[in-house]
Amino acid sequence: MNTQVNLRMPQKLLSSVKSYSDEHGFGSVQDFITETIREKLFDEPEITKGELELVKKLVEVSEKKKLYGTEKELFEKLRRK
Repeated sequence: MNTQVNLRMPQKLLSSVKSYSDEHGFGSVQDFITETIREKLFDEPEITKGELELVKKLVEVSEKKKLYGTEKELFEKLRRK
């Protein structure tokens, strides 16, 4: 179960975070903040930048080729392999 945390920050910092998140393949500012906290606490990322790029490429190819329609269909296909 995840808990929502509200965070206030200056607009300039938020703009920088958004840019950094986009440039480095994070799906959202929340993903970036969560991963940054995880790295600080455990000294290693849960997923490497290279792994994240591979996942993004897989998603792009899957969407272009319409390899799945819904999340449920995707997981069903993954289970068969």
